[in-house]
Amino acid sequence: MAEIFSNSWMSKFKDQWNSESELVRELANIKFNSTIAYGFISEELPRGMIQVQKGKIVSATEFADENIQADDLDWDLRAEPADWKKWIQHPPGMMALGMAYCSRSLKFKRGDYASMIKDPRMATPFVKSFSLMSRV
Repeated sequence: MAEIFSNSWMSKFKDQWNSESELVRELANIKFNSTIAYGFISEELPRGMIQVQKGKIVSATEFADENIQADDLDWDLRAEPADWKKWIQHPPGMMALGMAYCSRSLKFKRGDYASMIKDPRMATPFVKSFSLMSRV
């Protein structure tokens, strides 16, 4: 397996995401366009990022702050490496992600978890994204 959030890993994540036509369709229906970053709690900058347009990932790379500033991200999800590994091996469901958020194992440096999780049109794809990580 490629190192998590490396260019290779992000490219495979993009392929898994875009192959899920239901996920892409659900997000396209709500005109979901976002730049989403992933990384580790202890680091200032994220490690990887995706750009989503109409539900489909159009770019997936390692984060490079010369291309985009961290303040320009719509979402920035952080966790400890051990937690990312655990979630990749055993994708969490809605309840487990809620517990991770409440316990601060999953942090949102950017984005509003509370608003997102209350909207099933966004919450379902969010949870699904974790299961896609397990396929990388």
